[in-house]
Amino acid sequence: MDLRIFTEPQQGATYDDLLRVARCAEDAGYDAFFRSDHLLAMGDSSGLPGPTDAWVTLGALARETTTIRLGTLMTAATFRLPGPLGVAVAQVDQMSGGRVELGLGTGWYEAEHRAYGIPFPSQRERFGMLAEQLEVLTGAWSTPMGQGYSFAGEHYTFAESPGLPKPVQEPHPPIIVGGSGPRRTTALAARYADEIDVPFAGVDEVAAQLGRADEACRALGRDPRTLRRSTAQVLCTGHDDAAVRRRAAAIGRAPDELRTRGLAGTADEVVDKLGRFAEVGVERVYLQVLDLSDLDHLEFVAGRVAPAV
Repeated sequence: MDLRIFTEPQQGATYDDLLRVARCAEDAGYDAFFRSDHLLAMGDSSGLPGPTDAWVTLGALARETTTIRLGTLMTAATFRLPGPLGVAVAQVDQMSGGRVELGLGTGWYEAEHRAYGIPFPSQRERFGMLAEQLEVLTGAWSTPMGQGYSFAGEHYTFAESPGLPKPVQEPHPPIIVGGSGPRRTTALAARYADEIDVPFAGVDEVAAQLGRADEACRALGRDPRTLRRSTAQVLCTGHDDAAVRRRAAAIGRAPDELRTRGLAGTADEVVDKLGRFAEVGVERVYLQVLDLSDLDHLEFVAGRVAPAV
């Protein structure tokens, strides 16, 4: 099972904080470093010193790391037009030597849209935008050099686009579609994605969503085994219960809650929970690390949990 580090820098992190975590994750042998694409803190966090742009950050990390994969969970379709987004992702893929992955979603946090002057259309419109962005990104990247790409949709129109620059990875960087939506999310994942992610859900909920994704693949004539399956889970573990309680307190959460809705407890408890996710088809887990100052947490999981899964 792949274990990936997933951060939420809108809660309060500088680029240097993220660089330290990414380098620690790379040195510890994690498969990837991912970050959210948000502009406003959630909950009681002040978010100081303020947000960092997801793709600016990943471009910088592409030059300051060498092996770890880099990506977003999830870039919001509302934040960027698909043409400029395609340029940014392809450029960072080039800068990293082909280590980038794109998680793309509808965008859901209305408050951050208001705070930063970004239109927030209805859910129906946002799903329409997401579907068209997936269509044009994959289409433009896959268009052969020297040929033009055109598309006319409800939200976006491309006229003889050169589809440049091309990413290093062919036909394009892996695309991740995520969520628990029973119909539109699974349909989009089956049609466009390399991976479906079911975030912050229990084992039974993840299993049900993966079953729906299988059905969506079969409806399109796609082999469900070609769609990688993942989940994102908040991480809170340690040598003993005292360490778990300390880490839970540091992120303002209760250990019992995290054991139910996350990966929490001793190393043995976390290994057992990961085993249950594996039994329902999960191949990859994004470990949501909320205390970015606690690098020992990453090293503990790399030493005590990763070898067992």
